Amino acid sequence: MKKTGFEEMWPGITLALIIAAQTLVAAQTLVSAQAISAAEPAADVGTPPPSPLRFIDTSIENASPAWWEVAGDGTIRIHLTYDHERSSPNRANGHWLFRVDAEPGTDLVLSLGPFGNIWNGRPAGPVPEATISFISDDGETWRVIKAEPDEPSRLKLRVHMNGPSLYVARLEPYTVSRLEQFKSHIVFSSMAATESIGKTADGRDLDLIVIGQRDAPHRVFIRARAHAWEPGGNWVVEGLVRRLLRDDEPARKCLASYCLFVVPMANKDGVARGRTRFNMKGRDLNRNWDQPADPATAPENAAIEAWLDSLRKANRLPDLAIDFHNDADGKLHVGVPEIDDGTKAAYLRNMKRLETLLREKTWFTEGSTSSSFRNPGTIGEGLLARYGIHAFIHELNANWIGGLNDYPSSKHWQTYGEQFADVLLAYFEEQ
Repeated sequence: MKKTGFEEMWPGITLALIIAAQTLVAAQTLVSAQAISAAEPAADVGTPPPSPLRFIDTSIENASPAWWEVAGDGTIRIHLTYDHERSSPNRANGHWLFRVDAEPGTDLVLSLGPFGNIWNGRPAGPVPEATISFISDDGETWRVIKAEPDEPSRLKLRVHMNGPSLYVARLEPYTVSRLEQFKSHIVFSSMAATESIGKTADGRDLDLIVIGQRDAPHRVFIRARAHAWEPGGNWVVEGLVRRLLRDDEPARKCLASYCLFVVPMANKDGVARGRTRFNMKGRDLNRNWDQPADPATAPENAAIEAWLDSLRKANRLPDLAIDFHNDADGKLHVGVPEIDDGTKAAYLRNMKRLETLLREKTWFTEGSTSSSFRNPGTIGEGLLARYGIHAFIHELNANWIGGLNDYPSSKHWQTYGEQFADVLLAYFEEQ
């Protein structure tokens, strides 16, 4: 059918009406926007709240993964990252190390968190165990500041910027670089040797430091840093090793009695990556020692077991094993697995004697757990049950040293390591 003239014109009329309507809407929108602008100027969304903060630098060695924001009241909220245990609800967040870049001479309030950890399947308390933190203007010399409980599961730190940068840490850091430097110094001694007994989950060398003669009458095995946030054991080990290599009469007497074997940084990957507790495969290296380690997920523990197996074949297993940690109590964890009564009695007797020697010869005062204490799967219980080694967990208080009436520090922990040399000598002399 032939279209009329009106029908031929209709598409053009429709298009014109649509354009007119769109123009009217745009005009109304512009008028509304101008009215709003006149009544209340729009904020510049590209301008952050005024703050002296320039940057939170997490590129430094051993830095904790984190992101941050500046709250309306100027508080700098730093959000730390949990690490998680494999096939478990457990999660951990207790390590912090970062550098604050800000305007010199200013005061800042830092809010750290969250600290809603889950340990052994149980939620931790709402207030973190930390009561202190450490700060440094240069990353070398550290001083203590108080930590205040903040809103649930957070901590507040008040800091002053002496210069353009300030380092903030949970405890005085002990890095992989520090360990490598320490190893390079001690190898010049004829009484020291270092070797790799395996690889970590990330492929790093798992170090073993040997001090003294391997055929000495007694052998002591020490492991440190199974949990990456806990550097205290590294400082104790450094003090102990330096004391034994001093080449004076007391040191020679110690090394005539015992040989020291040290795995100084069991969770080296976690330290390098600024993690808190678990290895990079989600394994807690102080758990599951009641059974052989899985080399695919806990290669660090599997390497130690293989080394111990080689010593057992040579009838040269350690007589004593110590696993250093940090917590808020500082006790000796003397856990007793299911073993025969004679072995149990001898073990508890030796642990009590060791505690007495620590009280006599060091600043240690915290004491030990009771004979009924159990924490199944720890290296202390595992080495006793599976290898017959008298082993225990030694926690170092991360908030306070009661015996010195002072805060913990690398200096105090190194002194403790120096004192430990005489404790070990007396322990074997009395056997």
